[in-house]
Amino acid sequence: MTGSALQALVASGVDHRVIRHGPVRSLAEAAAARGVAVPDVVKTIVVRRGADDYLFVLVPGDRVISWPKLRALLGVNRLSMPDAAEAKTATGYERGTITPYGSARPWPVLADERLRGREITLGAGEHGVAVAVDADIAVTNLSGTFADLTDPEPTP
Repeated sequence: MTGSALQALVASGVDHRVIRHGPVRSLAEAAAARGVAVPDVVKTIVVRRGADDYLFVLVPGDRVISWPKLRALLGVNRLSMPDAAEAKTATGYERGTITPYGSARPWPVLADERLRGREITLGAGEHGVAVAVDADIAVTNLSGTFADLTDPEPTP
């Protein structure tokens, strides 16, 4: 294994399976390449609370962040998503590869409660690589918290 994400995951002791696949252009393609259902492709979203203050939000592939729920949970009035360059500075990873494991700084982790009891796949710090992990074990290992954070993906 190579890369800081995979090294951090190995060092954490969390059982995992590395999945290497080619380029994907959508969540549906990522799910097919990883051999899982779309909800098990977890999006790691970087959210900015303030200057140099971020958190990771783990979102099932078929859902989106509910900003009102997230603001209420955190007790704040404003949250935003950093642009790609700022997200890379905050995490060390490019969009599409972001994971809490091996991040440039260990930002807090919030996971949608719908991930409980599931095997999920997360980005692994590089394009075309993912890891399959038990969500409960991974979130606990990351000192994360489960909460109701999402809404269904809007239909076009």
